[in-house]
Amino acid sequence: MTTDRQIIFIVDDDARVRDSLEELLASHGYETRAFGSARDYIEAERSGFPACLILDVELPDINGLDLQGQMVEGLHPPIVFITGHGDIPSTVRAIKRGAVDFLAKPFGDDALMAAVHAALAEDRKRRSEKAELADLKQHYLGLTQRERDVLPLVVSGLLNKQAAAELGISEVTLQIHRRHVMQKMGAASLADLVRMAEKLGVSITHSRRSGGLPT
Repeated sequence: MTTDRQIIFIVDDDARVRDSLEELLASHGYETRAFGSARDYIEAERSGFPACLILDVELPDINGLDLQGQMVEGLHPPIVFITGHGDIPSTVRAIKRGAVDFLAKPFGDDALMAAVHAALAEDRKRRSEKAELADLKQHYLGLTQRERDVLPLVVSGLLNKQAAAELGISEVTLQIHRRHVMQKMGAASLADLVRMAEKLGVSITHSRRSGGLPT
């Protein structure tokens, strides 16, 4: 039984398969939403909870693999493909595009549940990383322009004296800015600040430009 709300989306044109999957997933404590076509799924409201998409390859309106290709990264939950007509090229194509698994019908309950668990774990990780990045961006936006100039120089490994010379300021002033950057970013150490800068995509090139967040 799951302890937090998680939703499993099912897209399969075979009502018997949908019913069977919903029954299995419900027995494991999962909430499900089933659709008979890709269009119905696309038009459905998304949840803000960890989710997984069990997607049939052969659908009446669009091929499941084509649907996967049309989806913008991050706007759909991790996919577990199911198919009655599996082949190696299709499997490779699906996995390269980020599918968690590709199961050929008939598949065992254990195999499906293992894939669902992996997909949900991946979605939780994605959501956690997205939230962390959003928090980092808010901290970054709190920096002054001069502090944004200092940040990439500090994380690039330059000594305080070298970074100060790069900006045409005194070493003491550089150290003050550096301290403010550490405090505002919530960095406990230089190594911590370096990891934050990498996640934000901060670079020396960006420091030469005025404006907001790195693109």
